[in-house]
Parts: sequence; C-alpha cells; structure tokens
Amino acid sequence: MAAPQDVHVRICNQEIVKFDLEVKALIQDIRDCSGPLSELTELNTKVKEKFQQLRCRIQELEQSAREQDKESDKQLLLQEVENHKKQMLSNQTSWRKANLTCKIAIDNLEKAELMQGGDLLRQRKTTKESLAQTSSTITESLMGISRMMSQQVQQSEEAMQTLVSSSRTLLDANEEFKSMSGTIQLGRKLITKYNRRELTDKLLIFLALALFLATVLYIVKKRLFPFL
Repeated sequence: MAAPQDVHVRICNQEIVKFDLEVKALIQDIRDCSGPLSELTELNTKVKEKFQQLRCRIQELEQSAREQDKESDKQLLLQEVENHKKQMLSNQTSWRKANLTCKIAIDNLEKAELMQGGDLLRQRKTTKESLAQTSSTITESLMGISRMMSQQVQQSEEAMQTLVSSSRTLLDANEEFKSMSGTIQLGRKLITKYNRRELTDKLLIFLALALFLATVLYIVKKRLFPFL
C-alpha cells in the first residue's frame, strides 16, 4: 500500500501537468487572438489564474520533497521541482511573446480599419462634392429656364401691346370712315337740293369733291405719314 505522502506527490505531479497543459493551450489561444483587446485581457486573466495554481502545486511538491526521509527520493523530487520551475519560466516567456504578437496584430488591424475609415471619409467627401456640383448644375439649368420663360413672357406682353395698339388703330379708322360717309351723304343732299342751279350746283359739287378729297388726303396722310 502506497504511503499517503507518495499519493500526495503523485496528485501534485498530475495537477502540475494538467495546469501546464492548460497554460500552453491558453498561450496558443493568445497567439491566435486577433482582437478585440477585451478578449486578449480575458485570456491573460485566465493565464494568470492557471500560473497561480501551477505555482502553488510546485511549491507543494517542493515541500513534499523536503519532507522525504530518503535522501535519494528527496533529490529526485527536488529535481522534478526544478524541471517544473524551468517549464513554468519557459511558459511565462512564451506568454510574453504571445502577448506581444497578439498586440502587434491588433494594432495592425486597428490601423487597417483606420485606413479603411479614412478611405470611406474620402469617398463620402467625393460623393458630397459630386452632389454639390450636380446641384449647382441643376440650379444653373433652372435659372436658365427661368430666364427663357421670363423673356417669352416679355415677348408675349409686347405682342399683346402691339395687338391692342392695332385694334385701336382699326377702331379709329372705322370712325373716320363713318365720318367720311356722313360727309358724302351731306354732299349728295346738297347736290340734289341745288341741282337746278347749275352754277351753284357746280360750286357745291366742287366744294363737296374738295371736301371729300381733303378728307381722303387727311386719312391717307394719317395712315402713311403719321409723324407729320
């Protein structure tokens, strides 16, 4: 039957091997970690806990080695303790290197994201400039259309004024023709009244014709030479 002391030594060795393997697995996880930083912090916390447990078991094994009755068993266990300590130091070195590698990877990733963010900002800036230019072009086009419409409205107003002026001229001519018609009728009456008096009739006819011609000349003058 194994002594209780030997059982304790065997349990310590088993737990030391277990914690050592767990530490190595966590260190590998740190090497493979690409962020975020919170994940790296969580992994480091777990590694510290395992190192603490491993250190306690090594100390327990060292204490058991010093309590051995046989010097040969004592030296053998102390040698195992020394090997475990060396392995733990090696793990700590690997841990630091893994942290350095992981932090470099996270930094590079953050730089890449910042660069991508800068590209996005430049793209947004280019898009805004393009939209501003397009808006300016549309505004200029609308202003050009507005000017054209304004010119057309002005031309329409001028045409309307011309039509109104022409209508007034026609109305004035109609009135003048009515006046001339009345004059001719008056002349006819005079000719009929003094038809028996030849000399008087001739004078009256002459006067009527003269009045008629004067009226016609006046109308022609007004139509052809309005500025005189």
